[in-house]
Amino acid sequence: MKVLLLKDPKDKDSGPDPYMKELGLYGFEATLIPVLSFEFVSLETLFEKLSHPECYGGLVFTSPRALEAIKLCLKENSKNEAWSKSLKQRWNTKPAYVVGKATASLVEEIGLIPQGEKSGNAEKLAEYICSREKPNSSALLFPCGALKREVLPTVLREKGIPLESLTVYQTTQHTDLQGSLSSYFSQQGFPASIVFFSPSGVKFCLQHIQKLSGDLINHIKFAAIGPTTAEAMEAAGIPVSCTAESPTPQDLAAGIQKALHLQNC
Repeated sequence: MKVLLLKDPKDKDSGPDPYMKELGLYGFEATLIPVLSFEFVSLETLFEKLSHPECYGGLVFTSPRALEAIKLCLKENSKNEAWSKSLKQRWNTKPAYVVGKATASLVEEIGLIPQGEKSGNAEKLAEYICSREKPNSSALLFPCGALKREVLPTVLREKGIPLESLTVYQTTQHTDLQGSLSSYFSQQGFPASIVFFSPSGVKFCLQHIQKLSGDLINHIKFAAIGPTTAEAMEAAGIPVSCTAESPTPQDLAAGIQKALHLQNC
């Protein structure tokens, strides 16, 4: 059975994509199509803020892209030296809150210790932060995307926990998306399941998929990596056959297998 993953591939240096690998263990034939392109912005401002850990109570990361922005900053020798010599240690006296395992592993790569990785979504991470932070303490620095949801900032604001957001990347549609989807449907036919990994993916892909699928769209089982994406799918009129219990390859593969097994009974 074919499964179409609407996501960017994992960094080639770190081996095969874990979602493709896990689905393969279940006997699925997975294909991955990149959906999004990212433009990084305000990197000088980001490093200026990272240079003053004394001004902040900690860091918040809800996206791997925010860590990519920091890594881009640190490519400059002088900045990397400043980070390695003192900034990293000073930030490590403060919490680095993360939303999931992928973000946590990138936080570890820059030498910080992640907290809250079992949260899985912004709502639960906000609850976790509120259980650990005191109102009116130093602001948490939140490097984020232009399309960030307001759930986490709203919850923290209501609890009196200061958050300083800085937009460090903008999200656009991948230039090859339409062509890649057309090639997939013409060469491989209709997948048994299509997985969305973000609300942006729903926004950019749905129209193309509806056009390519026609009436057969009702036979495709649609899956979501998490509740935020599932909400976006439902709002767009897509029936959600399964939502991964947590945003991991194992939970996604198990959910798809269950959804497709029920269909076959």
